[in-house]
Amino acid sequence: MIDKLLKKEYIILEIIPTAVKGGDIAQLSALKLKGLQLIDRFDYRLNNIGNPYIEEIIDYDKDNFTYKDSTSDIIKDFKTFIGKDLLLIIDNEYTKNYLEDIKNKKESIFRYLGTTCYDEVFNELKEKYNLEDSNYIVDLLYESLIYESNNK
Repeated sequence: MIDKLLKKEYIILEIIPTAVKGGDIAQLSALKLKGLQLIDRFDYRLNNIGNPYIEEIIDYDKDNFTYKDSTSDIIKDFKTFIGKDLLLIIDNEYTKNYLEDIKNKKESIFRYLGTTCYDEVFNELKEKYNLEDSNYIVDLLYESLIYESNNK
């Protein structure tokens, strides 16, 4: 299955919302890949999150992000970043909700990793591929794709 990706340009993304629905995107991180080659990164955060719990969760690497004043500003720049590329998503409800207006084809990244989206999936991937902890879920997913392609 992963062989299909090796010939395409696609995006792996992670959204951290302030609420499951009707909130804002506190952080959006994405990797643009061609096959397994990293082409570009997208790391954006909302300026004023207004949710202390979420602010604490994403209190890392502050200088590595571009900050925007609204979710619509983040989505506008994200649409430019993704073009018409395939989106490999973490297929949970909030990711689907926040991407519903983006017309790109979307597939679960977990299809390519032989698993499904559930609460412990990231711990399972770290154990399966012997991955180090990371603040960036997209990096864990990218490394998992590399290991999966090497083990096919």
